[in-house]
Amino acid sequence: MTSLNDSYKSKLVWGLLTAVLVLFVWKFAAALAPFVLSLVLAYGLKPAVDGMVRRGAPRALAVALCVLLAVLMVLTLLVLLVPIVSQVVPMLKTQVPDLFSNLWISMQPWLSQLGLELPSLEEGKAMLVDWINSHASQWAGTILSSVLIGGGGLMTLLGFLLMVPMLAFYWLMDWDDIADRTWRLLPPRWRPSVKDVLTDCDEVLGQFLRGQVLVMLIMAVFYSVALALGGFRLALPIGVFTGLAMCIPYLGFGVGLVLALLSGVLQFSPTTSGMAYPLIVVAVVYGGGQVLESFFLTPRLVGGRIGLHPLAVIFALLLFGQALGFVGVLIALPVSALLLVLARRALTRYRQSPVFLGSPDPEQG
Repeated sequence: MTSLNDSYKSKLVWGLLTAVLVLFVWKFAAALAPFVLSLVLAYGLKPAVDGMVRRGAPRALAVALCVLLAVLMVLTLLVLLVPIVSQVVPMLKTQVPDLFSNLWISMQPWLSQLGLELPSLEEGKAMLVDWINSHASQWAGTILSSVLIGGGGLMTLLGFLLMVPMLAFYWLMDWDDIADRTWRLLPPRWRPSVKDVLTDCDEVLGQFLRGQVLVMLIMAVFYSVALALGGFRLALPIGVFTGLAMCIPYLGFGVGLVLALLSGVLQFSPTTSGMAYPLIVVAVVYGGGQVLESFFLTPRLVGGRIGLHPLAVIFALLLFGQALGFVGVLIALPVSALLLVLARRALTRYRQSPVFLGSPDPEQG
């Protein structure tokens, strides 16, 4: 009877500790976000660091080079926006009025047949300008709140980008020591089960990160070459940006698609090709890219180890994005993959428990 009471007390204590931990993570999610993202980055860089150390490189040098390479990749993604913005913005200033006028004039006869009348062109321009001016402050506030971590204003995006590499450096420098200290804190009877869980997590996360990098590089080449064959002047920066931005599911692809559409319409609309040609090219290139990525590259390079349904992916992106802002979108899939491993383990334990199987009937024994 005493051992039974001790068992219930132990479960109660661990349940309370788990509840406190969950509450702490939920309350301070924004502050924990850079630590989680830096831990994911360190985990992804660890095989490269270990390989350099085995070849005789000092650990500090290996860690510094790997973190610097990761920072350069992120900066490359941001720098790719410079030629896009520097060319698209002047084109917008010069061509948008003409595009608006042509669209307005072409729509008037069609709407007239439906019994709808549009205001004059000058009135339409005035309405558009008033609408943009009235919503400009709202758009700016929305963009700013999404850029800040969790919308809470704890730090600027620049400060966050500086913190994550620094934290990743410290994670990698003391990885083995941190892992060893954490392992010794576990009760010996838990270690076999925890080791099995960590092995599953390592397989899932490792395969996801390595496969995702390969998919990003292949798709960057695909979009760049395909848009160049279509005659797009900004094919290289838009294609590389779209491929590398696929680390942010759906959002990266969507931004690249919008940039390609905008660039194509502004480039080809003044010519005899009109608006139809860039729309067709972008639809073919990005539609084909989605088919190539979804049905061929991801199943073969990333595989089905994660096992997240598209609905679960969208839900994870929305949930983490709501809690942590842009950073939450970045870490949504890796963290969800780890949670899925734990959920599968818990489901297996539940199906083997008396709660699921039912206690045996003494009368039938």
